[in-house]
Amino acid sequence: MNHTIPLTTLPRGAAMAGAVDQCVHCGFCLAACPTYAVLGQEMDSPRGRIVLMKEVLEGNLDAAEAQPHIDRCLGCLACMPACPSGVRYGDLVTSYRAHVERGRRRPPVEGLARRLIVETLPYPKRFRLAARGGRLARLAAGALPARLQAMVGLLPAALPPAEPLPAVVPAEGERRARVALLTGCVQQVLAPRINWATLAVLAANGVETVIPREQGCCGALMMHIGEERRALALARNNLACFPADVDAVITNAAGCGSGMHEYPLLFAGQPEADQAGAFARRVKDITTFLDELGLRPFPEGQPERRVAYHDACHLLHAQGIGAAPRRLLRAVPNLTLLELNDGGLCCGSAGTYNLEQPEIAAELGRRKSARILATGADLVVSGNIGCQTQIESHLRTQGSPLPVHHTIELLATAYQLP
Repeated sequence: MNHTIPLTTLPRGAAMAGAVDQCVHCGFCLAACPTYAVLGQEMDSPRGRIVLMKEVLEGNLDAAEAQPHIDRCLGCLACMPACPSGVRYGDLVTSYRAHVERGRRRPPVEGLARRLIVETLPYPKRFRLAARGGRLARLAAGALPARLQAMVGLLPAALPPAEPLPAVVPAEGERRARVALLTGCVQQVLAPRINWATLAVLAANGVETVIPREQGCCGALMMHIGEERRALALARNNLACFPADVDAVITNAAGCGSGMHEYPLLFAGQPEADQAGAFARRVKDITTFLDELGLRPFPEGQPERRVAYHDACHLLHAQGIGAAPRRLLRAVPNLTLLELNDGGLCCGSAGTYNLEQPEIAAELGRRKSARILATGADLVVSGNIGCQTQIESHLRTQGSPLPVHHTIELLATAYQLP
């Protein structure tokens, strides 16, 4: 596709133009796109959105006309592995959102919802306070606008207590590696047990873990919704505080890992570009790291488990990680791994998507929970806190008590760790 995108006046214009040029409109992306599956509209497919973004960037279409369709993109990136031309759709949509967000004006309720997201989610203390307030707001949920109802509806009935992490967790036995752990932001509030399970499993496998005190949100949430200035500030903080003398920077949230692998895109043209690239190369998902390291044996006497595995989009599609978590799970004795066989279709969480596009997210959540229940599993595991929250919510809606855990939590249980 030829373009007349003004490269010199657009930040990351070359990345956007490159994606536009690669698209040959073959349509392979349509079958992989969740919003096309739900809505069936060309402009709500990757192919259609590429045309819209191109027209806006070339000045042929007002951004407001295209925006509803761009907003409905989950950013799940399922289109990228499906594309035979190798279109870097993620580079395009992320850069485009940053470009149009600068001059965007939102309706009052939408603006309030966005403000709540950007001012609370990246900051665990603020988010904890907001979540407590949100649980109280449930009492008057019927009086809230639909978008705010969706936000409070995803909150758990009770928040777990805060569990501060130590600065260092030593390896057990012979030290095989030394890593640094990204603790995440939302995850610290909704499921602090995931970080503790990560530390315990790493230690049990001979890995020393350092937890930088000054770290904060990785910036992925802000980056993917177009809040580039905020994303850069958060990412700069982590570039400064994570040590370079570690074997890997470990993430246990697919969205965070994907976002940090995008630091070269985020910092393109910035003074820290080289540092961001070096940092991104050290980032590894916990399942990839353990799979490469090799697990120590599990204790005998494991119970029978039937486990459904949900592929988080930003693990499978964005990072290409699908085999590693499955190998780890199959290494647990007496565990039967059950596949959803839905091509890794998004559950509807997608960062902040279920907060900003609740109707489409709800339909995808309903489809995902139905797939899970059809497997007859005893529990569900995934590699992303957003997916866990979304799936738990929709299983509750269907009246199912099926537990949902992180992959690393199941491994900690198999090792009989506290």
